[in-house]
Amino acid sequence: MRVKGSSASRNKLKKLFSITKGFWGRKKNVYRRAREAYLHALSKSYHDRKVKKRDFRQLWIIRINAAARMNGISYSHLMNGLKKAQVGVNRKMLADLAIHDAAAFTALVGKAKEALTR
Repeated sequence: MRVKGSSASRNKLKKLFSITKGFWGRKKNVYRRAREAYLHALSKSYHDRKVKKRDFRQLWIIRINAAARMNGISYSHLMNGLKKAQVGVNRKMLADLAIHDAAAFTALVGKAKEALTR
């Protein structure tokens, strides 16, 4: 007896096309193009999850550097001073303090400057 696989094939197509819905051109409704686009999108999403972390760290460093220079110290000296003062605040929190709580950031800059002069 021969088994026809039309329902399984249709389900496979429907699943792929629901994933590629919104893709441009034939990539959304032609199986071969959709499959290529889907696999490419998967690899890009994996790669960009790694790049996202780099981008945020870069943004935090830029923000910290800008706020530190407004307080008369460079980013590298600030980080060195905080390390010497044994202040365990990460870059994400420092950037948040620099934007939302300038007084607390200025206090940290004071601690870093004090640790550098010792």
